[in-house]
Amino acid sequence: MEQINIGMIGGGTVGSGVYRALEKNNALIASRLALNLKITKIAVKAFDEPRPYKIPRALMTTDWTTVVNDPKIQIVIELIGGTGLAKTIILAALNLGKPVITANKALLSECGPELFAAAAKNNTNLYYEASVAGGIPIIKTIREALVGNHFTQIHGIVNGTCNYILTRMKNEHAEFADILRDAQKNGYAEAEPSLDIDGLDAMHKTHILASLAHGHWFDRDKILVEGIRSISQTDIQFAAKLGYTIKLLGIVKPPAPATTPCARSAQTRARSTPNPKSEIRNPKSTTAVAVAVYPALVPQTHVLASVSDVYNAVFVRGDIVGDTLYYGRGAGKDATASAVLSDIADAAADIANRTPRRVPAFVASAARATLMPPGDAISEFYIRLGVLDKPGVLARVTAIFRDHKISISSVVQPEGQGGAGAVPLIIMTHACKEAALQKALRRIARLPEVKSPPVLLRVEHFD
Repeated sequence: MEQINIGMIGGGTVGSGVYRALEKNNALIASRLALNLKITKIAVKAFDEPRPYKIPRALMTTDWTTVVNDPKIQIVIELIGGTGLAKTIILAALNLGKPVITANKALLSECGPELFAAAAKNNTNLYYEASVAGGIPIIKTIREALVGNHFTQIHGIVNGTCNYILTRMKNEHAEFADILRDAQKNGYAEAEPSLDIDGLDAMHKTHILASLAHGHWFDRDKILVEGIRSISQTDIQFAAKLGYTIKLLGIVKPPAPATTPCARSAQTRARSTPNPKSEIRNPKSTTAVAVAVYPALVPQTHVLASVSDVYNAVFVRGDIVGDTLYYGRGAGKDATASAVLSDIADAAADIANRTPRRVPAFVASAARATLMPPGDAISEFYIRLGVLDKPGVLARVTAIFRDHKISISSVVQPEGQGGAGAVPLIIMTHACKEAALQKALRRIARLPEVKSPPVLLRVEHFD
């Protein structure tokens, strides 16, 4: 049986998990691939660093170059994270023509075009299943299983820390700050949690999914990113009364259709007027895509509403397959190890079949997708204001909405304090353009009766 030699950079929690998983199931994988996969060298920060699974001392080195440059090593795995040394390591391996496996979502989001170009130039491949949603095979699904589909929507719960916090807030009726402290104590949140709770981790993953699905690397600096710091128990409870659950979502979708009577009339006329050219998709056409990360109100009847605790889920809609859902653990040494093993199997099969890549890591599309400005998005909105409890406040607020042609569907003033001597005022709107709503909220925030910054949440109906 042919042996494929593997070198790994990183022997901490994830790296030792990968080593243990391959040792545990190597016979199973060998029986399925007719290949013997063997990790022959592992670069680590220190020989005695704490790790959940033991790595034999004879396999370890503190010099990563001896792993990458070893002519006997055929596959390189990068598991150190970060965007500095990790990039140097990956490029060094790719430039030697060696396939690379990585779980590094931040690096892929920041430097994806450069890394994939290096892989193509050197006639090798870059594998990254573990970079998004842990053990869920979402990269392989989009790249291979659904290759015959245009992706019309992707909605993902891709950060387990935020989902864990929001789940406990809902179930325990506790406030965000209290749950966050407990999550940090129990190891579900980092001591410095901003990467998770401010939505940056979810943005990296969503950026990768959006770019892969549309064959074009979007400008990540223009992606709307909002975290969950502003979510209060009032928001959780009021959403539940209306039939919603609040989830942090990574979103990739086309713009919502205009909702004004004139726009609907124009759309109806366009559909009723035959146009033979419209039946053929122009491969060089430009489409607008909304790519964003934000907490949203999800209908409790939708499958994503039931995804709880640290679990992840990705809801994908294809024009041929329709709606599909992928669910599982989004992080952790074992879930990540499972994804890395999948990539090892693919890379090993490519080597054994003497092909650099049966499935390219990233394929650019001739159809250029542009990033839709957040202000152009059309949605229903939930708004929470902290206002003084005095006559005339509601009238002044609603007058501003009316000035900006925003229709209100419901107003509730629940009992409880909103802070700074204020009470909460909850407003739900009909579908409107976000730019108009943001203008209205800036005016409302300047009212002397409004004592805290407005909180805005979008409503996702998955239409």
